[in-house]
This record gives sequence, C-alpha cells and structure tokens, in this order.
Amino acid sequence: MIERKQIFIGGRWLDSTGASTITVVNPATEEPIATVPRGSVEDVDRAVQAAVKAFASWSQSSVEQRIDVFSGLARLTEARAEEITHTIVTELGYPSAWVAKSQTAGAVEELEIIAQSLREISWVEQVGTTQVRREPSGVVGAITAWNAPLRSIISKAGAAMAAGCTVVCKPAEVAPLTAFIFAEIIAEAGVPAGVFNLVCGTGPEVGEAIASHPLIDMVSLTGSVGAGRRVMQLASESIKRVHLELGGKSPNLIFADADFERAVSDGIGDALRNAGQVCGGLTRMLVPRERLAEAEAHAVRKAESYVLGDPFDPATTLGPVATAAARERVRGYIRSGLDEGVRMLTGGPEMPEGLPRGWYVKPTVFSGDNTCRIAREEIFGPVVIIIPFQDEAEAIAIANDSQYGLAGGVWSSDVTRARAVASKLRVGRVRINGAPLDKRGTHGGFKLSGVGREWGRFGIEEFLEYKSVLG
Repeated sequence: MIERKQIFIGGRWLDSTGASTITVVNPATEEPIATVPRGSVEDVDRAVQAAVKAFASWSQSSVEQRIDVFSGLARLTEARAEEITHTIVTELGYPSAWVAKSQTAGAVEELEIIAQSLREISWVEQVGTTQVRREPSGVVGAITAWNAPLRSIISKAGAAMAAGCTVVCKPAEVAPLTAFIFAEIIAEAGVPAGVFNLVCGTGPEVGEAIASHPLIDMVSLTGSVGAGRRVMQLASESIKRVHLELGGKSPNLIFADADFERAVSDGIGDALRNAGQVCGGLTRMLVPRERLAEAEAHAVRKAESYVLGDPFDPATTLGPVATAAARERVRGYIRSGLDEGVRMLTGGPEMPEGLPRGWYVKPTVFSGDNTCRIAREEIFGPVVIIIPFQDEAEAIAIANDSQYGLAGGVWSSDVTRARAVASKLRVGRVRINGAPLDKRGTHGGFKLSGVGREWGRFGIEEFLEYKSVLG
C-alpha cells in the first residue's frame, strides 16, 4: 500500500486539515493500492493563498524563463517514465505497453510542446495607436480527469503555468497518484513556491470549493456535463472565466470509396482506447447502407480480437473500466440497447470468461440507428454502434444530430471531399483517414462538449487576457 499523507501547498508538503482519506483501488484486481488525503475547504483556501502570493512574481517571469522550466519538467518526467507508467497501469488498469506510449511519452511530448509553443504566441501587438498585450488570467483552479491523469494535469495546470498563471490543482480521486509524482517533479525542477499547488479530494468538497473561491480567477475542468454545469453555476457567482472539456458521442463517417476494412478496424480501435473511457472516442460508426453487412463483419472481427486480462501482461490489449460503478453503468447501457431491440453483434453485459475479478466489460458492438439511447448518450465504456446512411447529406445530418460535438472522423479516398465533409461537422476535431492526433492543434468541442480549447499555443492562450495600453 502506498500512503500519501500530505498535500503540496506553497512549495511544501503539508498535512491536510481533512479528517479522512480516499482509498485508491486497482480496477484489474479490485484490491486497494493506496490512500491519499481527503482534502478540505480549508486546504483549498491555504492553496489559493499560496497561489495568490506567487502570482505577483510568476506572472512577471519572462517567456524564456518559462521555456526553461517546461523543458526541465519534460526531462524530469522522462526520467521517471517507468514509475509513471507503472502507477497509471496500477490505478487505471490500462495495458502497460499502451500506457508507456500514449500516457507517459504523451505527457513528455505535451510538456515539450508547451515549451515550443511559448515562442509562437503574440504577447504584444501594435494595433493603430494601441498596444494590445496578452497577460495571465490570474489564479487558476484546475480540476483534472482520471482517464488521462498526468496528461490532463499538463493540459490544464501546465498550460496555465506557461501563461504565467498560478494553479490550485485537484486531481480526480479515482486516479490521483501521478499527480503526486508531478508535484515532486515540480519541486525538483525548482518551480517557485506557490506556482503549483495540489489538493486532492472529492468534487463536492474540494472541487466546489475551488470553483466558488473568490480569489480564483478562472476554473478549468475536464469531466461530465453535470460537473461542468455545476462548475459554471458556482463560478458565475464571482464571474469567473470557465474552461470546460466535457463529454462526447463522436461520429466516424466511412464512405464507400474508403479503404473500408482499415477504416472500420481503425474506428473500433479509436472507440476502444482506454477501454472506451475517452471523451473523444469515435463511438458512432456511420457507414453506407449497402455496405452495412461488410462493416459489421469487420467490426466484429476487430472487437473480438481484443485480449482482456492482466494489464501488465504484454498479450493484454484491453483492460478494465475504472470503477465498479462504471462497470455497472456500462453494463446498464448494454442492457438498455438489448431492451430497445437494437441488434447486438458481439459482446454483452455478462462478465468476460476467465476473469472472475476486475471491472472488465466485453467489447460490445451494436448495429442500429441514431434514435436509440446507446446512440444518444455518452457511455464511456467499450461500446460502439454502427449506423447506416443513404448518402453524404444523410451521413452529415446523422453526425450532427447529437447534443455533443467533441470529435469526428471522415474516411474517403478523395481527401478534398473528406475535408469538405469535415467542414460541415459541428465538432471540435476531425481526423481524416485515421490521421494521428497532433497536440499542437486543439482539443475541445461544441455544444455540450464544452467551452474553450486545450493543447499547443491555443491551450496556453486559453489562460490569457487582453489588455489595451493607449498612449
């Protein structure tokens, strides 16, 4: 058992004023692996006071100073890569080879991109007789996600710090352990005291205290739509800026002229990342009606190729979902699909064979239409629905018929056509023919998927304000 007994405030490890702890459980074994402090409102206030104190000098630091800091953070994170990978696998159950590449190396890459992006921002611009300056927003509350625990901290707290803000960070209580590692790296890198503060705890206690604190200028959250509404409500009391990265029900449009088998296989792979626990996963696969049977066959073959099991076993390609509650929620969605008469092609709500322990869910593929519940609501598990369309216009209409608008995919041998279709999708990001994500671009969505953007210079600019100086 790992016992984290202190929180990180003002550059020091301090005892929490909270009276209890949070137990972290390994989802692959259902065994407790760690305890962390359950922070309090008083802890948040102490962290905010430290951040306010640090803001005066950090906000005046030079771009070159911040570039050096983030370059150093990247190297120190890289040096602890093995530990970080092991920690994420243990607290989330993702397969280790995938974690090493996507989560750990991805975190290093994001730190490097932040350092590079700082030189791309127009910090001062002359507009007529006015000097327009970009200045840090102030003290930022960063409420981060469990499904990419270190990368979420970097995308939020890292970008805010790069902008010259100071931060109070609340990691998700499901997977808080990498946040403690990052705080240690912050201290080792010599980041000034109070620039980054860490208070772990629950959303109703620590999260709401952050969102409502009068000295926090801006709140950034990754979470559910319900959590986003609550943060926006609390932030409105003191007119804070909010940045929200919320849910998704992303469409993947596969046209008949695409490399069809590759497109379907890639689409299933995208949707099942993190055991389907990705807000931008392409969980609605749209295919031409005349090729529906072919798409179904390819999808079943891909879904049934996944190996569920010990995430440290190199043979494992799909891990459990994060919590017992998540498993029951996902199974409930699968049952609702069956209850509505949606045709299930593979998978199901039963426990996978040979896995009596762990919160595993079978990779499940349905074939139906866009009206059923499993096509309308975010499931956040390894469930995909295939939906046929008659022509391009109907494909676009189905894709946009969603309360979400986070991500999308388009597959066609005609790239010009694919880009034209992408321009008509009401989503924040579109991958064409399976193009890899480039974190120098943007991440964020339309509609219920949120407000604002992350990644690259755009993510840093999210934490900047404009100031005009005349004369």
